[in-house]
Amino acid sequence: MRSALVLASIGASVSLVEGLLLEKKDNPSVVGFDVTKRSRAPRHDVSLRRRDKTASLTLTNDVDMYVANISLGTPKQKIQVILDTGSSDLWVNTRESCDSNDNYGNECLAYGIYDANTSSTYVFDNSDFDISYADDSGAAGDYVNDTLTLGSDTVKDFQFGVAYDSDSAQGVFGIGYALNEAELEYTDTTYPNLPEALVNAGLINTPAYSLWLDDLDASSGSILFGGVNSGKYTGELQTLPIIPYEKTYYVYFMIALTGMSIDSGDKTTSISGSSNFPQGAILDSGTSLTYLSDPITKQIFDALNVTYVTSEGLGYVPCSYANADVNVTFTFTSPAITVSLSQLVLDAGGVTYKDGVEACNFGIAPMGNTTNEALLGDTFLRSAYVVYDLANNEISLANTDFSSSSTNDIKEIAKGSSSIPGATAVSNPVTTLGTPTATVTHRVEHLARRL
Repeated sequence: MRSALVLASIGASVSLVEGLLLEKKDNPSVVGFDVTKRSRAPRHDVSLRRRDKTASLTLTNDVDMYVANISLGTPKQKIQVILDTGSSDLWVNTRESCDSNDNYGNECLAYGIYDANTSSTYVFDNSDFDISYADDSGAAGDYVNDTLTLGSDTVKDFQFGVAYDSDSAQGVFGIGYALNEAELEYTDTTYPNLPEALVNAGLINTPAYSLWLDDLDASSGSILFGGVNSGKYTGELQTLPIIPYEKTYYVYFMIALTGMSIDSGDKTTSISGSSNFPQGAILDSGTSLTYLSDPITKQIFDALNVTYVTSEGLGYVPCSYANADVNVTFTFTSPAITVSLSQLVLDAGGVTYKDGVEACNFGIAPMGNTTNEALLGDTFLRSAYVVYDLANNEISLANTDFSSSSTNDIKEIAKGSSSIPGATAVSNPVTTLGTPTATVTHRVEHLARRL
């Protein structure tokens, strides 16, 4: 998707043995806010993963996205945007872009628009904003600077895109690596997006944040910049290196998925095939479903009797599956994230089988190819507590605590890479994936030509 950042320098190396430095203070330097789950009618191709202009990866998605309420300008203009770890630009719609959108005009206005003419702190930057996503949606217009407000925190002179032409009803808040910013394709430069801008404003110590989406039935989750909330996960955080292309370019939040299994009572069924693992797994909050390579998806569908509808690119299961005592486990060298079947059974809007049994969408779908890549969207992320550490190019994972909606134990993330209790580096993590994926390879080769 559009698919969170001290920017990694082009020659930076990955720290393989050091974890996050966490400090607990009475008043930690963190910026946190809730993200609300928004449901919409099922439609195809809703993945927001950022893509190169000359390459397209078409994905089929379903209903839910996580949105954040922000304000831009002076006086404040309230806007609701989709939170996305798979892209790196904040962009918002305008009245012009909403009026040009025949499909989403009224819906577009309802999410809020930006008007540069009514903001006393607006500054024009350039006209190079042009972004497109894997679902072939996109937006184009200007890059500008203005005041961004997140809850009680303010970032002045924040750069973002203003769309005057858009085919998406809602803007996107991309918080990924700077090398995935749209501006790089036109100006050969990057800019401080949100995580780095928060550091520059003195609001957090380092470009790192944690994401907790809560369970499928919850209406909201939370994102915490500069901190970790240990009340939101069980067990310990385990730290893995983010895998760059050719050990150089940090573009997506990719880690090595080294195994999978399906657990039902006393029975464990391992997903087999030496060619299936390890594979690169991109953690992407802007994609609703979890997409796995076709061979892995087929094994899961066969084991769980998922009915696959080719024309839709979606799997269906009886809605009663939500009550089954079955888990799908994702292993990343050492940390293993357990996803209950109840988190993978999604409302399909009244669809039934021929015998009248209610059918639900299944939260795992095929990538549509056999490349060595997985895209772990919200149906995975709801079961994981994830810390994205852009300064050290690391991901820390733990199983989420679904019972912790009112429990908070916030620790500040300080500068540095020394390990402390609560974030333990995985010993000998897998970092070699074999043949690079077509999507990432193409994107990075494009970057290499321009840098």
